[in-house]
Amino acid sequence: MNLKGKKIGFALTGSFCTFDKVLPQIKKLVEQGAEVIPIMSYHVATMDTKFGEAGEWKKKLHEITGRNPICDLNDTEPIGPEGLLDVLVIAPCTGNTMAKLANAITDTPVLMAAKSQLRNQRPVVLAVSTNDGLGLNAKNLGILLSTKNVYMVPFGQDNPQKKPNSLVANYELLIDTTINALNGKQLQPLLIQYA
Repeated sequence: MNLKGKKIGFALTGSFCTFDKVLPQIKKLVEQGAEVIPIMSYHVATMDTKFGEAGEWKKKLHEITGRNPICDLNDTEPIGPEGLLDVLVIAPCTGNTMAKLANAITDTPVLMAAKSQLRNQRPVVLAVSTNDGLGLNAKNLGILLSTKNVYMVPFGQDNPQKKPNSLVANYELLIDTTINALNGKQLQPLLIQYA
């Protein structure tokens, strides 16, 4: 599938340590001709961390996509009624975001965008990054795995000895997952093994 002209919402949540893997994927989407609309959770839009300052991330997203990121609910709300996106990618998708999405909580721009997509029966792609994916968040993962129009970037345990409940998506498979989701298919295999 050609991504040229596809409108892709790309939402970042607070797994800041994965941003260096995520931003190159956004760049690849743009290079393939997609129109990428960046969206940030409140934490990503406002928190300075050891991985970078919020203002730097906003600037990098603007440089890659040519757009200022959506950072509040008011600017996110039109996504549903106007059917603005062909697909929404949430990468990284934290355990907190997974839990809220699985339980229909819509209190951030990212969750509002997801709700809007699902309302319109359009695909939402999740790239999980959580230390409790096989712990307290396992039930939420299960709900999302069986939710219509939700697709997962293949994921696995990134460090089973030191963090046995941790799950991380393989970001190199993000574009293939997105293309499959646009065709109504889950990229397989879903479960991967990290070396």
